[in-house]
Amino acid sequence: MFRRESKPQNRIDSLIGATTRIEGNVFFSGGLRVDGAVRGNVAALPDQPGTLVVSEQARIDGEVQAAHVVVNGTINGPVDARETLELQANSRVKGDIHYKSIEIQQGAVIEGRLVHHAAEVKSVELKIAK
Repeated sequence: MFRRESKPQNRIDSLIGATTRIEGNVFFSGGLRVDGAVRGNVAALPDQPGTLVVSEQARIDGEVQAAHVVVNGTINGPVDARETLELQANSRVKGDIHYKSIEIQQGAVIEGRLVHHAAEVKSVELKIAK
């Protein structure tokens, strides 16, 4: 009936280190922190309340999809934050951003469109009484 919102992960389950470079898509569940570079898409597993943290020195060249996204580094590609998006002061995003709730700190740079995920609207069919 009602879809409940997920909460951001308080812990990091996986880490892509500062000296690590990945070429290919990354799929995760739980919390993922990227300190290195990813050339490919980064996505939380479907129906999982994943949290992605992109640190100041990190770079992602590809699409990003997760329930909760915190960015302080660089993303070259579209971002889909199904629940919350936090753009910290050093974040650079080149691509369209889809979000439900957003926080943008002074200094963040966005080159793309901001598109709000509208809340699910339930329609009710009314019948005329005779």
